[in-house]
Amino acid sequence: MPTERDVLQRGLEAFATLGYDRASARELARRLGVGPTFINDRYGSKAAYWRAVVDAALGAQLEGMVPPVPGSDDENVVRRFVMEFYRVSVGRPYLAMLMADESAQDTERLDYLYQRYIEPTLALVAPSIERLMASGGMARVPLDVVVFAIIAPVSGLVQEPLARRLGRPEHMQQADRHARAEALAGLVVDGLLAARRQ
Repeated sequence: MPTERDVLQRGLEAFATLGYDRASARELARRLGVGPTFINDRYGSKAAYWRAVVDAALGAQLEGMVPPVPGSDDENVVRRFVMEFYRVSVGRPYLAMLMADESAQDTERLDYLYQRYIEPTLALVAPSIERLMASGGMARVPLDVVVFAIIAPVSGLVQEPLARRLGRPEHMQQADRHARAEALAGLVVDGLLAARRQ
């Protein structure tokens, strides 16, 4: 019998690679190496299992995020936020894939992600973004444009088949992945803050 941690990690991998609708209870049980009624017996439903998977993947990270100290430099707040987002994406590629898949569908699952994780996370950085826009340190654009400018490049960190075709080495060390995340964060944040340098 797999441990709870394994059950949740394998569920994350299944939902990320198959998508929620294609991750049938039978397929989930097969990937977990358990009987066909395991998901319903343990969690009550596939939807409840999905929520448990998401909570395990995102809960501790949200709890570990500390709001910026009042008076913090807004550029540094944005830079640290983007770097942490990319660092987590590199360390948890299946989570990034699941988030990308769920973000494209108008479902109760997206509502769950947004209300419990996305909105509280954005609340940590949105005031800094708004102040930077007001001061001319960032172009004045709607917040959704800024958010997509930050999250869209994550695909370059987690979509390995395309990345390899573009020249990324097949077996990269985690330190090299983190270096790429840091380089990408610098590129994105420097682009967002370009208004200040003009």
